[in-house]
Amino acid sequence: MVVGKSYKKLDSEAILTGRPIYTDDLINQKNVLSIKILRSPYAFAKIKDINVEKAKSLDGVVDIYTYKDVEQIRYSEGGEAAPEMSPHDRVLLEPIVRFVGDEVAIVVAEDERIAEKARKLIKVDYEVFEPILDMEKALDNEIIIHEGKRYHGKPFTKYDNNRNLVSDFSLSEGDVDKEFKDCDVILEREYRTQAQQHCSMETNRSYAYIDNKGKITIISGNQTISHMRRQTAQAIGVPLKNVRLKAAKVGGAFGGKKLAITEPYVAFVTNKTKRPSKLILDREEMFMATSVRHPIITRIKIGADKNGNIKAIDMKVLSNTGAYGSNAAAVTMESGQNVLPMYARVPAIRFNGKSVYTNMVPSGPLRGYGTTQGTFAMASIMNELARELKMDPVELLLKNTIRKGDEGGILPHKMRSFNVEECIKRGKDLIEWDKKFPRVKVGENKVRGVGAALALHTSGIAGQDTATVILRLEEDGSYMLMVGSSDLGTGAETVLCQIAAESLNTDMDSISICTGDTNTAPYETGAYASCTTYITGNAVVRAGEKLKEKLLEIASKKMCLAKSDLLLEKDRIKHKKDETMYVLLTEIVRESLIGENTDQIMVKASYGSREKPRPFMAGFAEVEVDTLTGKVDLIKFVLVADCGTIINPNLAKVQAEGGLMQGIGLALYEDVIYNKRGNLLTNNFMHYNIPIKSDVGEVIVEFRSDYEPTGPYGAKSIGEAVVHTPSPAIANAICNAVGFQGRELPITPEKVFMGMREIKKY
Repeated sequence: MVVGKSYKKLDSEAILTGRPIYTDDLINQKNVLSIKILRSPYAFAKIKDINVEKAKSLDGVVDIYTYKDVEQIRYSEGGEAAPEMSPHDRVLLEPIVRFVGDEVAIVVAEDERIAEKARKLIKVDYEVFEPILDMEKALDNEIIIHEGKRYHGKPFTKYDNNRNLVSDFSLSEGDVDKEFKDCDVILEREYRTQAQQHCSMETNRSYAYIDNKGKITIISGNQTISHMRRQTAQAIGVPLKNVRLKAAKVGGAFGGKKLAITEPYVAFVTNKTKRPSKLILDREEMFMATSVRHPIITRIKIGADKNGNIKAIDMKVLSNTGAYGSNAAAVTMESGQNVLPMYARVPAIRFNGKSVYTNMVPSGPLRGYGTTQGTFAMASIMNELARELKMDPVELLLKNTIRKGDEGGILPHKMRSFNVEECIKRGKDLIEWDKKFPRVKVGENKVRGVGAALALHTSGIAGQDTATVILRLEEDGSYMLMVGSSDLGTGAETVLCQIAAESLNTDMDSISICTGDTNTAPYETGAYASCTTYITGNAVVRAGEKLKEKLLEIASKKMCLAKSDLLLEKDRIKHKKDETMYVLLTEIVRESLIGENTDQIMVKASYGSREKPRPFMAGFAEVEVDTLTGKVDLIKFVLVADCGTIINPNLAKVQAEGGLMQGIGLALYEDVIYNKRGNLLTNNFMHYNIPIKSDVGEVIVEFRSDYEPTGPYGAKSIGEAVVHTPSPAIANAICNAVGFQGRELPITPEKVFMGMREIKKY
């Protein structure tokens, strides 16, 4: 057995010893050009004139490109499907800039120092416009952020850039208005989640050169080579066949390296100059010019009878996509589609989600992808409803959440695995819920409270995500697995090798893996949407089964025995009852490669899911609040998860712990702050506050897994679901402690202090 064991990550030694594996390490050609981007100082403006002559005359400057030198081709920087559901509202350079940090000019020089000096010599005359910096004022504003055609193909959801509307999506089940009439208790609340930065250790960076076949080859730490290749080719106006994408080791991504941020610029420069080029963003550019989590305002109306049976939910979402619409429609949809199925037993549910343009840093995919924002709102109002009904919130949740076997209503697929009761029971025990709920006074001005939240997610996108893998027998009897996915630091390569080893009844030493090159790897949608273990893993299982069947067939003919009597082991195929009867894999592979009628032993297998199994998370928080200052300390956070069979327990645990820290940061610390002109004030780690280990007390992660019959050896996803529960559980714990319900993130000491005074408590 290989699945279920905690093998160390395949790349752990390379990372720890500093071997050259990241993008910047792989730049080994001479005469590599350095690129710097001149960025807009204004949130919304038109370039009236741009003078680059003085900068170009600087010794060592190769060229400077402005919108006058760039074909005005529109593309989407966020690829998820072909054609994209996102608007094609990007151009490499254009005369209109839409946020502080938008691209104005591309400076190309012999080294970074010269490029930086030249960038400062460019003179730009702007016509400055009034920006929109409030998402609630964006829709149907007289200020139009994008004019002209912005869509490629048919919009998936309603799109009207003349209204600053990027998407408008609705879904419903049952008669909501009728059910509200029969409710004993009705609550209406508004919740706000802020933008959040990705904060990956490695900044976005790309390197391009022209290979010996004449292809523009781009190396970057990216999440999806196939989509990135398509986006880059479209952005610079060259045929897809002329572009090659290679994925280096990714130094953290969390969704931020699914966007074509740097890749099109190096491709453009290398195509123009025929020389290798590189673009490495500094930390300030990462904050001001890449992407953030979508800020979302959620308004919910919920009704229940006096016994706590919820009758109706009406959820309205407004999402701020910033200056460009990458992923806006999908993120906004998921704030409902990945949240409301938890309550699919409710007879009537209605959801509407709109996303709008503003003149702020573009929003994009970030771990949780809208579900985090929607979960904060939905789990918070469930806790508020419990208090209104004078019920234990855990009992209210148990009464109204779905169960294994449920389907129909707002649930598009049957729940084949969903271990609700055990996860909640174990979480309550670990947090000591019955002993501590709702609060315990621990000092003259210190009160502790506990809170709970439930969340689910998905395992890939049904009907869209797909993976193809190639598995072949090597000359020494080992196996080579070839996949198109990237390892984002999650240990995905290790997990896929474990699945391959399990399917071939061998050990990890017998499996090698090759990933991330569009010249050699089969097509895959990419490492996002919590799909790698489930989608790519299922493709690996299929490939393993096909290869095993092929090997047994060859051995059956060679040994004159029935296939049913044979067993594939690490280095041989043997008779099940007589171990002296066997054939070595090296002998089989040698015969397949030599002679007239050779047939190399390899298989291809694909997987695309019709279903999206849902991991389940039960999160419990214990906080201590200082009633004199409003300061909140997180004493303990407990997460009990059902993500199906755990392929690698250690890797799953660290995935959960990392996601919890991001969720805790969203709840208590992180905020993206602008001044009234649209300048980002939190553009470095001195001003953007993220939690470190000493900020957080005890973190406990356990699994209570239910076997998922459609997953690889019973597995579901875990990567994104773990970020959802901290913010509502912490908000609920604070309310139980001191009576203040935080409905706007982050919940800072100032908000707690003022909230306590407002309700005249403490």
